[in-house]
Formats: sequence, C-alpha cells, structure tokens
Amino acid sequence: MVSPGILCSTACVISLMLLLGPVSCSEAENRSTSDLCSTHTILPGPKGDEGEKGDPGVFGKSGKEGQAGPKGNKGEKGDLGEQGLLGKIGPIGAKGDKGFKGPPGLPGGKGKTGSFCDCGRYRKVVGQLDNNVARLKSSLKFVKNVIAGIRETEEKFYYIVKEERNYRDALMQCRIRGGTLAMPKDQDTNSLIADYILKSGLFRVYIGVNDLEKEKHYMYTDNTPVQSFSSWKAGEPNDGSGYEDCVEMQNTGDWNDVECNLTIYFMCEFLKKAK
Repeated sequence: MVSPGILCSTACVISLMLLLGPVSCSEAENRSTSDLCSTHTILPGPKGDEGEKGDPGVFGKSGKEGQAGPKGNKGEKGDLGEQGLLGKIGPIGAKGDKGFKGPPGLPGGKGKTGSFCDCGRYRKVVGQLDNNVARLKSSLKFVKNVIAGIRETEEKFYYIVKEERNYRDALMQCRIRGGTLAMPKDQDTNSLIADYILKSGLFRVYIGVNDLEKEKHYMYTDNTPVQSFSSWKAGEPNDGSGYEDCVEMQNTGDWNDVECNLTIYFMCEFLKKAK
C-alpha cells in the first residue's frame, strides 16, 4: 500500500505548492488523496493564437491645441476689386504766368497787286449783311426764350442741360460750354431757376453748391462760401449716407444734399459779355 507521503512527490504536490504555498508531507498526511488531487487549478498552458481585432473604440477627447505651424507660402494675387467711390474735387488752380513771347515768324510772300474797289457795291452788300445779322439776333432771342427755354437775368443766362451726368462731369460740361454750374445767390435767382425746372417738366437738377472741401462748409463753385442766402429743404442738409457732398435744386426751389455720383440733369450759368 502506497503511503500518503509518496503522493507529495508528483504533480499534485506542485499544484498545492503553487496554490497554498509550501505544504509539508505531515500536513498532507492529514488529507486524503482525493482531497489533495481534486483541485481544478493547474499550471498555465501555452500562449494561444492571436484573437481577432476588436471594434474601434469611442472617439476620445480632443487633445490640447498644438503650437502654430510654420508660415505658409505666399498665395496668388487676388482679382482686382471694384472701383471705389469718387474722391473729392480739388480746388481750381491759380491762373498760370503768361508765357514768353515767341520768335517772330518769317516774312510772308509779296501779295498780288490790288484791283480797283467798287465801294458803293460793297457798301450795299455790307448793309444787307447787317440786316441779316439783325434778323438772326431776333431769331436767336426767340429760340432762347421760347424753344430752348434759356432764362436770363441782367447779368447771366441759365440753361438746363438735359444729359444725365454725375456732379464732376456736370461741372466739366458747363465749363466746356463756357460757363459753370448755376449758383443761386439770392431769392430772385433761386425762384427763376426753380420755375425753369418746373416748366421744363423736371423734378431736380444739380446746382453749383457743395461741401467737398470741408464737411458742412458749403461753397459755390467759384470758391465763395454760402452765407447770406440758402434755400435748404426742411431737415437738410443731413448727409444721410455719409457721402452727400453735392447739392441738387428741386422744382420747389428747395436745396437738398445728395451723393456726387448720382447722375441727373444739371443747370449751367453763363456770364453775359459787356456790350
């Protein structure tokens, strides 16, 4: 018969030692063989095959923002932007100095010998021309006052140019015609211009008043300030858009500040030449 002590020399003993620590044979003698070898715990087996890859985990929290990267390369040049607002019109420059007299020209060739003058006949032709000029002047006055609708005072003519222009172009067009934008400096002139606008079937025209040089300091186009007379509409000038630096006159005679890029008809004035 095998004694219990011999059982301590096998795998059972090794298992007990791993689980319970060192176990003496005397202790083993107090246990039955079935008690000693009935444990389910055995030594670890060899490493198994690698399992399948698991599903992706939940997206983790964002990490801290890193340091700024290096400066990138310079981008391509962008498209050309839209044209900006028109700048303010500068003041009219001073009259320049008189130029030097040029060198005398070469003498002309000798003229042909003159013929006898029939002065009586020429006087008759000149007289006829004078009559024709008188009729033309009469016709011109009729055209001025009736057809073209030109208005006048003792010193000036006023004419509505029915071409839609912005303020800068209107000023230039009046100068090309030998005048300037109309400058009503008294009530009579203002009323005459307003009546002219109304009877022309219009509502408004540009006049020669602006504050382009200094805000709220209105000047006529001849660089004289608007002081003794003005005809502002109630609540005007208000510079509503922030760019209302030019002035229109309405057919009521009221003035209103508007943007200078507005295109409307305009009123020119012309100084009468001394007779």
